[in-house]
Amino acid sequence: MLKAAGEPTRIRLLVLLAASDLTVTDLTEILGQSQPRISRHLKLLAEAGLIDRYQEGAWAYFRLKQDGTAAGLAQSLFDLIDMKDPVLMRDGERLATVKKARAQKAQSYFSRHAGEWDALRKLHVADEAVEEALLTLIGKQSFEALLDLGTGTGRLLQLLEPRYDRAIGIDASRDMLAVARANLDRTAVVKASVRQGDILNLPLDDGAFDLVTIHQVLHFLDQPDLALAEAARMLTADGRLVVIDLAPHQLEYLREEHAHLRLGFSHAAMADWMERAGLEVDEVVDLRPDGGVGPGLTVTIWLAHRSVVSDAAVDAA
Repeated sequence: MLKAAGEPTRIRLLVLLAASDLTVTDLTEILGQSQPRISRHLKLLAEAGLIDRYQEGAWAYFRLKQDGTAAGLAQSLFDLIDMKDPVLMRDGERLATVKKARAQKAQSYFSRHAGEWDALRKLHVADEAVEEALLTLIGKQSFEALLDLGTGTGRLLQLLEPRYDRAIGIDASRDMLAVARANLDRTAVVKASVRQGDILNLPLDDGAFDLVTIHQVLHFLDQPDLALAEAARMLTADGRLVVIDLAPHQLEYLREEHAHLRLGFSHAAMADWMERAGLEVDEVVDLRPDGGVGPGLTVTIWLAHRSVVSDAAVDAA
C-alpha cells in the first residue's frame, strides 16, 4: 500500500478520491494528464486495495476505500500532508469546477421533472414530517453502514449523515444518480457514495449493512417482495430495515401518469412479505395528510429487524 501511494500523482489521486467519486475523465481534466497515465495509476492503487472501482453503465467510478486497513493508512497519510500545498490547492479548485458542472447538469434534469414531483408531494404529508418520524423511529444511536435502495436525490444519505460511518445509495437511473452526486457535493457529504444498480439483484456482499432504507420505491415494482428479500440479505445479524411507502389508496391515475404499479401497501401484506424475507416488524407509523385538497395519501413507515428465529433456522439448515 505504501509503495502504491508513494508517488506524487497517486497521492494527488488519493486526496481527490477522498473528496468525491470520480471517473477517469474527471481525473484527467483535474490533473491535466493523459487518460492512459491516469488509468495506470488508478490500476496500481486498486490492486493495492486503496481505492474501489465500480461500473455505472459505460462509466467507471473510483473512490477511496471507506473502511479497513486501507482507509486507516490513507487517513494517516493525509494527516502528514500539507493540504495547503499549491499543487493540491489547484487540484481542489479544478475539482470544484467538475462538481459545479455536475450540479448544473443535475439541476437541468431536476428542473424538467420538478413539476411532477411537486404534484405528488401535494398529495401526501410533508417531507419534513416524514423525515422527523423516521429519525424518531430509528433512534439516536449511531450505526456503521447504511444502504439506501432507490436513493433518488440522495436525501436520506444527507439526512442520516451524522449517524453513519459509511453509506451507499443505489439507484437504477443515471440521471437521478447525477442529482444525488450533486446534492452530496453541495452538502459536503463525503462518507457516502452512490452507484447504479438493480435493487432486485444487488452487486454487494451479504450482511454488510446495519441499516437498510427503501424510501418511496416499492410501489414502482411489480414484485416488491423480492426487493424486501434482497434488502434482508444485505443486513447484518442485528441489522434493521426501514421501508417508507404509501398506504393503500384509490388514485388509479397514478398508474398511468406516474408509473405506479402498486396502489399502496397494507400493514398485513408488508408484514407477510417481511416475515417470508426473514424479518420481524418492530413498529409501524402511519402519517396521514391534513389540510390537503381532495383525497390525500397516507405515508407509512415500517421498521423491521432480522428475525433471530429465522437466522437460527438458516444456521441449522
